[in-house]
Amino acid sequence: MQTHEIRKRFLDHFVTAGHTEVPSASVILDDPNLLFVNAGMVQFVPYFLGQQAPPWKRATSIQKCIRTPDIDEVGITTRHNTFFQMAGNFSFGDYFKKGAIELAWTLLTNPVDRGGYGLDPERLWATVYLDDDEASELWQQVAGLPPDRIQRRGMADNYWSMGIPGPCGPSSEIYYDRGPDYGVEGGPVVNEDRYIEIWNLVFMQNERGEGTSKEDFEILGPLPRKNIDTGMGVERVACLLQGVDNVYETDLLRPAIDLVETRSPIPYGSPGSHASDVRYRIIADHSRTAAIIIGDGVSPGNEGRGYVLRRLLRRIIRAAKLLGVEDPVMADLMGTVRDAMGPSYPELVADFDRIQRIAVAEETAFNRTLASGSRLFEEAASATKAKGADRLSGHDAFTLHDTYGFPIELTLEMAAEADLSVDEEGFRSLMAQQRQRAKADAAARKQAHSDLSAYRELVDAGPTEFTGFDELSSEARILGIFVDGTRVPVVSHSRRGEQPDRIELILDRTPFYAESGGQIADEGTISGSGSSAAAKAAVTDVQKIAKTLWAHRVTVESGEFVEGDTVIASVDPRWRHGATQGHSGTHMVHAALRQVLGPNAVQAGSLNRPGYLRFDFNWQGPLSEEQRTEIEEVTNEAVEADYEVHTFSTELEKAKSMGAIALFGEQYPDRVRVVEIGGPFSLELCGGTHVHNSAQIGPVTILGESSVGSGVRRVEAYVGLDSFRHLAKERALMAGLASSMKVPSEEVPARVANLVERLRAAEKELDRLRLANARAAAANAAAGAELVGRVRLVAQRMAGGMSAGDLRTLVGDIRGKLGSDPAVVALIAEGDNDTVPFVVAVNPAAQDLGFRANDLVKQLGAAVNGRGGGKADLAQGSGRGAAGIDAALAALRAEIDRS
Repeated sequence: MQTHEIRKRFLDHFVTAGHTEVPSASVILDDPNLLFVNAGMVQFVPYFLGQQAPPWKRATSIQKCIRTPDIDEVGITTRHNTFFQMAGNFSFGDYFKKGAIELAWTLLTNPVDRGGYGLDPERLWATVYLDDDEASELWQQVAGLPPDRIQRRGMADNYWSMGIPGPCGPSSEIYYDRGPDYGVEGGPVVNEDRYIEIWNLVFMQNERGEGTSKEDFEILGPLPRKNIDTGMGVERVACLLQGVDNVYETDLLRPAIDLVETRSPIPYGSPGSHASDVRYRIIADHSRTAAIIIGDGVSPGNEGRGYVLRRLLRRIIRAAKLLGVEDPVMADLMGTVRDAMGPSYPELVADFDRIQRIAVAEETAFNRTLASGSRLFEEAASATKAKGADRLSGHDAFTLHDTYGFPIELTLEMAAEADLSVDEEGFRSLMAQQRQRAKADAAARKQAHSDLSAYRELVDAGPTEFTGFDELSSEARILGIFVDGTRVPVVSHSRRGEQPDRIELILDRTPFYAESGGQIADEGTISGSGSSAAAKAAVTDVQKIAKTLWAHRVTVESGEFVEGDTVIASVDPRWRHGATQGHSGTHMVHAALRQVLGPNAVQAGSLNRPGYLRFDFNWQGPLSEEQRTEIEEVTNEAVEADYEVHTFSTELEKAKSMGAIALFGEQYPDRVRVVEIGGPFSLELCGGTHVHNSAQIGPVTILGESSVGSGVRRVEAYVGLDSFRHLAKERALMAGLASSMKVPSEEVPARVANLVERLRAAEKELDRLRLANARAAAANAAAGAELVGRVRLVAQRMAGGMSAGDLRTLVGDIRGKLGSDPAVVALIAEGDNDTVPFVVAVNPAAQDLGFRANDLVKQLGAAVNGRGGGKADLAQGSGRGAAGIDAALAALRAEIDRS
């Protein structure tokens, strides 16, 4: 049974049983705890916690999930993936244990011709939590499982939570016995290779507190209602139904293995080739995960999600190299993922060009990095042999891994070719230290879900009515007042000027836009009405609580506000006008980017406020001056065209079929708001506020374009009056330059270019003269070398303003003039920006006496508050203490004298 059929049967089974099919969320959600979505229930957490009322009592989904904590173990075990599909069914206060067990059992064991998977009931086992007698009895009553195929396990295995404060509860897992060929009998508690877990039923009934492990946390109490959260591993079920030994040989992963096998001299599955098989599995697994992550809007980078993606792509490339694949392979790998996963995830097909382009760009860049790393390896190997050693240090191996991404396997292979071994123990010790630091950092940043219990009554009462699309002032009623997160009945102006850190007013309706979608919140006032007319507060921010409740953060300027009062909420009209200019301008720039660069210029983020916008988009490499100019012209031509801005609501799928652009990582409801500017010119899903006609945006002036990470560029621009003001400043600057140079404005650029060229030529001449003078001084220094012990020593302070590069040139000159006798040269100077560069050179004869430049340089560094390093023949460093220069030279002289 193909995986797409397994997915379809799961969804059909639960839809027939009254569940609403919910599409998979993006693997990127706005959750402070998660780098990626790692479980099927993540998008439903607010419903489980009671923070929001669920729109359905029963739901089912097949969620894209990514787990990367144990990325180094991928391919070594045969049942774990970094990307997997979690099929789940969910009950929000509806059915509980009995219903969950019945629904799972019938799907697994019903014959294929009746919509089931047709698994042999005699091969199924269940585990339950230690004291969950109810679940144990239900397995016997509902499924007919004998007691000896129901095993009890502790909290580590059968009590589920997210690992942080939030929903939790006992669980029951379903296992399939693969038979004696896979290990000894005795059930899951004995052997989880033979007995493979395929489904986990979580009886979510409690809320947990803080803790340090799976077994060490406090149960705070029951949830508002009992819920069901289950997860069936689609890949593991596919493994069983397709009769293959492991998940990597199923229909969705095997094509990548087959592709690489056509290019590698090492076949997959050969006897004794476990290490090579692991590399094949890494390629298959990571290719799929990378395509999904890129598809959901991530580009390779050096931190966060971008770093995970970069690491996955580089592991693919390295694994292919170790399999003997020398030619680029990434483009074709992305093609196999598209073909295999496209039937279930059509967005991979629609967005394939962008996905492939990003992956190929990373492959190209990393191949260059591999070349640089190889040179570093050759230097380290030569230095190791020069010492008479035959073992590359753990530090060198770690540097190759940490700086250039070399896996230890690649370093081992290259070392073997150079007749060297590697200090693996030292390498792994340094890796362990790095992982420990990373874990500590992650633990420090991990947070619980925001405590919304104080707002729960208002959240459950229904959403805030947003009136801001139609009016800027609305009469409203105060539903709740919160001071520093605590609900209070009244808040007053303090005549002593003391204000709490945070005052929030919750209204039943409001014209204020709450920050979202890149648009910052409106500003304005909330004023009393009737008997409370003296009350007035400035609105400084508006945020959403549980995505449905508007919280107005205010500064009370006079009077008092009482819960239940009627008030007038008024948006500052000038603020709103500027905000709409910025937001509509963002849409225009986005449309112009796609017109100039093509559909692969995909939005990666935005921010707009009155008079200003910035727009981030996925793109490899900087834009040319011609492209920037064309983007600005296309945008302003659309402004001048005075396009009508039309907004309407429609079904999500209909909006997408019309070509409306949706943001990656954003969850949309079934019914969405579409903003259309000029018909086909710009069509986007958007909940923000906009101008009525494009001419109201005013001129758009692009300030610049820059990089904000690998594969992500940023455009910034002014709109409206801010654009006029910016252009006026530019014009005044140009007029001033023209007046100073006594040339017409149009000739200023050429005159400036000429002046810059002349300045550069003068600077080069000054550098030449300075270096010539320094070399003359160096010749005198060589002639005046002093004999310290058995060594001819030149230790000298050089003229100020010299760089480390200048000093390196001079020490080479001096060392050459000192002949073959043992010699040491040490130069130090007061450099630019309060730095003190220093360089030490030791010739071969002095090295034979035991002198090492990388040792002697430390004497200089200690005296000038700096440090340095290098090799035995040449070392350099820099400090910040110019007052210690004489002491530094004296310390070096004394060290040589002692030796």
